[in-house]
Amino acid sequence: MEAFINYILQFGNLNSQQIDLIKSKAVVREIKKDEYYHEAGKVPREVIFLTEGIMRVCYYNNKGDEITKYFIEENNFLADVNSYNQEIPSTEYIQAITPCTYLVLSKTAMKDLSMTIIEWDTIVSKITAKGLAEKVNKISMMMAEDATERYLSFLEKFPNVANRIPLSYLASYLGITQSSLSRIRKNIR
Repeated sequence: MEAFINYILQFGNLNSQQIDLIKSKAVVREIKKDEYYHEAGKVPREVIFLTEGIMRVCYYNNKGDEITKYFIEENNFLADVNSYNQEIPSTEYIQAITPCTYLVLSKTAMKDLSMTIIEWDTIVSKITAKGLAEKVNKISMMMAEDATERYLSFLEKFPNVANRIPLSYLASYLGITQSSLSRIRKNIR
């Protein structure tokens, strides 16, 4: 819970009563490795903050191939912002790659916090903007790099993730085959 509060406090000032209110609205949940937290076709009704573990966001392309969009590691928020805000079905799946523990803020809790804490909407906007900027930066950098550079960049940006996820998911994320990833890893060593 402390990591959650510390993360929020990076984006605004809150007093102890406000912090206590936020803590009271957050529900701790766990999910087992390989289980899906969210499935495409469903409308997201909550926002989560991952406290332990790694999740991946993926989708199926028009050929039926499963594509990993990105990974979320500890101490980060996770939400399909577009589907959540517009209350429309998501096109993405969210899967636990490792056993995960996370905090849930329901849509009702988010509305209550918005109505009670003057600064809340500003904090949420700043967190959302940061998350979207990070997503864009990841994608634009990957577009300009070859497969080896993408892999090395991934290792540099996510040193704690690479050894905790299956190679098939990493290869999908990098946009290469698993055998290509194995060759790249072999050549780097």
